[in-house]
Amino acid sequence: MATELDDKLHIKVFPLAAVQSCLLAELTLLAEAEARVRGLEPPKAPPALLKMAIPLDSLSVVDVLCAVEPVIGFELRESLVRTGGYGSIEAAMDHLLPRLEATWTKKHGVKS
Repeated sequence: MATELDDKLHIKVFPLAAVQSCLLAELTLLAEAEARVRGLEPPKAPPALLKMAIPLDSLSVVDVLCAVEPVIGFELRESLVRTGGYGSIEAAMDHLLPRLEATWTKKHGVKS
């Protein structure tokens, strides 16, 4: 049975691998769907798909955040997403991951 002291001593760590995996999976699905709508064949190799110039609109990326919420453990604000969206999966990941970590850290009161 955990005590209050155990809870205070427990250091919370941002679940980077789980967030990254979930975010990447959801953005990949979004990019593949967007490519098909535009009549493009998405590359099969993951590195090429990450860099593929395919617009990911901000409203769709906000929907992606809903999939990340169970991993993070709380509701995320739409303002985390860049207005206008992103030009690739890589651009979205590069922008969102640090913001998600900062939001998580602020929510949990963890000091860097």
